[in-house]
Amino acid sequence: MAVLQKSMSFSLMGTLAASCLLLIALWAQEANALPINTRCKLEVSNFQQPYIVNRTFMLAKEASLADNNTDVRLIGEKLFRGVSAKDQCYLMKQVLNFTLGDVLLLQSDRFQPYMQEVVPFLTKLSNQLSSCHISGDDQNIQKNVRRLKETVKKLGESGEIKAIGELDLLFMSLRNACI
Repeated sequence: MAVLQKSMSFSLMGTLAASCLLLIALWAQEANALPINTRCKLEVSNFQQPYIVNRTFMLAKEASLADNNTDVRLIGEKLFRGVSAKDQCYLMKQVLNFTLGDVLLLQSDRFQPYMQEVVPFLTKLSNQLSSCHISGDDQNIQKNVRRLKETVKKLGESGEIKAIGELDLLFMSLRNACI
């Protein structure tokens, strides 16, 4: 009788262990099936802080007054062309990182005091999006971001001023795509 109990006990433990392994395997498989861009989210509270919203829009307005090129739009319909709605936050992350690294840091001595307050805020958003990646084809995203970068570089300092002047559009696009 004792041998039968031990045998059933081992059998039960083996079944339990196999079930646990099966559950872990299914859980891991389901996790792999989830789109990677699920971390492409920002908290709505980032966009509900009246002071920083005001400062961002004031910086954009001040820069747009210095923008002489009214024929070019950096953040508009063309930027989103060919990009699905679920990938637009990743697109905006790319635009944000470019704007921070290649525009705002180069122009950090201008448009004070707004610049010194807005750059840390945008850096915080960039950090929150650091784990935002997409698993699928990002060819259209990279092409659209490359066009934006080329346009800014072609325009030189005027392009940098334009990018700062469109920080309000960047802000709104981040909000629309990432919350």
